Amino acid sequence: MISKFEVQETNRMIEESNLDVRTITMGISLLDCADADIDVFCRKIYDKITSAARDLVAVGDDIGRQFGIPIVNKRIAVTPVSIAAAGAGAVRYASVARTLDRAAAAVGVNFIGGYSALIHKGSTPADKALVDSIPEALSETERVCASVNVGSSRAGINMNAVRRMGEIIREMAHLTRDRGSIACAKFVVFCNAVEDNPFLAGAFHGVGERDRVINVGVSGPGVVKQALTETKGADFETLCETVKRTAFKITRAGQLVAQEASRRLNVPFGIIDLSLAPTPAVGDSVAEILMEMGLEQPGAPGTTAAVAILNDNVKKGGIMASSCVGGLSGAFIPVSEDHGMIEAVRCGALTLEKLEAMTCVCSVGLDMVAVPGDTPAETISGLIADEMAIGMINHKTTAVRIIPAAGKHVGDMVEFGGLLGSAPVMAVNRFDCAPFIRRGGRIPPPVHSFKN
Repeated sequence: MISKFEVQETNRMIEESNLDVRTITMGISLLDCADADIDVFCRKIYDKITSAARDLVAVGDDIGRQFGIPIVNKRIAVTPVSIAAAGAGAVRYASVARTLDRAAAAVGVNFIGGYSALIHKGSTPADKALVDSIPEALSETERVCASVNVGSSRAGINMNAVRRMGEIIREMAHLTRDRGSIACAKFVVFCNAVEDNPFLAGAFHGVGERDRVINVGVSGPGVVKQALTETKGADFETLCETVKRTAFKITRAGQLVAQEASRRLNVPFGIIDLSLAPTPAVGDSVAEILMEMGLEQPGAPGTTAAVAILNDNVKKGGIMASSCVGGLSGAFIPVSEDHGMIEAVRCGALTLEKLEAMTCVCSVGLDMVAVPGDTPAETISGLIADEMAIGMINHKTTAVRIIPAAGKHVGDMVEFGGLLGSAPVMAVNRFDCAPFIRRGGRIPPPVHSFKN
């Protein structure tokens, strides 16, 4: 049970430290919508989504008012479309994206995820058709997000897919060049993608999930930063204990919202994702946590160790607060969505190479990173390959959400607005990796992959 004391403490965190529920995400299976006729399939998914999620936004808003906890986003995740639509054949997949966009608009959610394919060992005709349609789908829709899983610790890395991802990203950047290449901000490439992630752009409803489920993502970088102000000069044991205790409190707030949303919507409660996901607002920054730990700027020596401390103790505190912690749960380090990270890039403290080192111990990977618009597709694929290797070897989820901003150069800013914020264009190593990427095939899994 959630105690009255915990509710009061939660209210203080909201008032003083920007605690919020970042998202209530309803997962919806599309498997029962399968049909050999793509138009019938589209009609079925529109009807199912608008029926299942018709009250999601209203209930989320009402819970936010009742408990005084800001609920920033209401979102939907669906079964990977390449799986759900496979029976219709490899035709007109972009029409499915447009249907998802209409359904999302009809129920009023911010984003809908699941325009996705899982191709870490290889591709079916449906997978190939969906991947090829991603640039058209994301450039012509507003709310649809896509993801492709190209590697896993058990399967290795599909380097043919990695090469194709670089080409896809460049194509999306060009198609939305008049909008800051924003289609790229709605697309994620994964290694070890999880089935219950409530955070977009990478959310999809896994095939092992129930027909419908409620997953909640809680975020409170400002709460952790505020707690750490009381540990100045203290040793690392004290610092770790403070992060852990604070994460426990944040997770309990998410549990309260998740249980209530599940009850009101009559949809099973899935997981709480405790991820310290920043916003562009001052005081809601993971970078500020790192500075509170004692770093002058993110990127200074010690940064990777600081992110490791933060990520590990967030997880430790979260799993003590709820038996249903899942998703990604840890520390996100997106550049565009964190004003402190933006400043670290602008002052030269944080480079792409240091950011990659930090992704070895954070929750995800290279997230919302803008690079020059003329960055070659093979270079983008090389960056993806590096992140996929980190995930594969370390048995962790890694992801790349990178924006080659059309017409932009190092030092320019790319504006996305809202939670996506603005991104400084970062320098990329210009030495060529094209012969490496063009080898194709599959990188076999590491020696420690066989666990049975």
